[in-house]
Parts: sequence; structure tokens; C-alpha cells
Amino acid sequence: MAPRPLSESEIADALESLPGWTFEDDRLIRGYGFAAHLPAVAFLVHVATVQEELEHHADLALTYNRLGVAVNTHSVGGKVTELDVTLARRVEALAPAHGAR
Repeated sequence: MAPRPLSESEIADALESLPGWTFEDDRLIRGYGFAAHLPAVAFLVHVATVQEELEHHADLALTYNRLGVAVNTHSVGGKVTELDVTLARRVEALAPAHGAR
């Protein structure tokens, strides 16, 4: 079954359980900070592993000690779907183990 775009109210409901995440330009967005470069890279690799498991990939932007994550579903016109919410939840669950703030 193909994913369907979520309504704005469904997205708002999902964001209630995703602290630090926002909905901007039809994407779920979150930035993470780290104490140094290596933890940021380790987190990026861990996120990439989850993306492969889900066969769904976010845009990741790494700077020295920050990782930006932006996700939407291209196959439904770049809208947010439940798959994006699932990925965001999985990413959020990984963050504490990497010292993300």
C-alpha cells in the first residue's frame, strides 16, 4: 500500500511526541547538537542504518558538531507521511545514546 500524505492535524498530533521537531516547508525537521565532531558523525551513521532498514531516507546535513535532519516522502509529492513520522521517532530514540542535545 502506498503511503498517503498526513493532514496538518495528524502532523501536529505526531509532533506532540517528537520534542524539538517542527513542520516546515512540507518536511519534519530537527537539529541535533553534540559535544564534538565524532559523536555527530557516529549519530549520522546510526541514522543512516535506520534509514536503510526502513528503505526511507531523510536529508542529513552535518557540520562540525551538528546534524540536521529533514524528512518527507518524495513518492507522494514531497508531503509528510506516517513513514516520515516513524523515521523521526526512530531517530529521536537514538539521540540520547549519542549525547545529542
